[in-house]
Amino acid sequence: MKLMNCPLNGLRNISEFVYGGEVRAMPNPATCSNEEWADYVFYSDNNVRIVKEWWYHSPSGYWFIAERHTASDDIINTYDSSELFSERVEFSSVVENQATPKGEGV
Repeated sequence: MKLMNCPLNGLRNISEFVYGGEVRAMPNPATCSNEEWADYVFYSDNNVRIVKEWWYHSPSGYWFIAERHTASDDIINTYDSSELFSERVEFSSVVENQATPKGEGV
């Protein structure tokens, strides 16, 4: 059985986690092209190395970051996302701003 150390809940069965993608610089969703956004969401380098990835612990609803070796699949380290990020991105405000053309506020 493969285990992952959740920074919030300790060692848990890997089946409790959902992969959320590689941690990469996110383009501004309000100003980037569809191609740039698709590249960010769907593509990765896919090289053999240690990558930082988003992981979600389903039972607790907790998002965190794991460092994983892509060849061996070994999880090297896990930690709270606050160690890398100081701000939260609110996508709902981006969607609302795009839905209402400028000058036509409610």
